Amino acid sequence: MSDVEKFKAMFDQQKEFLELLRDKRSFPDFPLDLSEKKNQQFLKSLAHECMHELFESNMLLKNAKSHRSTEINDFDRDAYTEELSDVLHYLIGILLYSDISYEQMYEMYMKKGQVNIDRINSGY
Repeated sequence: MSDVEKFKAMFDQQKEFLELLRDKRSFPDFPLDLSEKKNQQFLKSLAHECMHELFESNMLLKNAKSHRSTEINDFDRDAYTEELSDVLHYLIGILLYSDISYEQMYEMYMKKGQVNIDRINSGY
């Protein structure tokens, strides 16, 4: 499976999950009309959940504490990867609810990445 196919498969799996939530847990259908207040509030709640998962991943970085004088050599890579996977699930859900395809995200990601590279190369 190519990288593009893998990226698309992640979107497809999340779409199936959101459809399940819609059908069994009364979640909204997608894409959302982003001009509506209730839909913006819903997206904001998903973004908060996404950030929560990112914070959970950060809690596993025990040596990141600047005040710690000892080092902890035990790192749970599986738990860390799982938390980051949760972040990605929420992020892809936000994209689907916002009607942003994996192709659109790829194009914007690459465009913004080039802007960042150009900034560094130009002394930004």
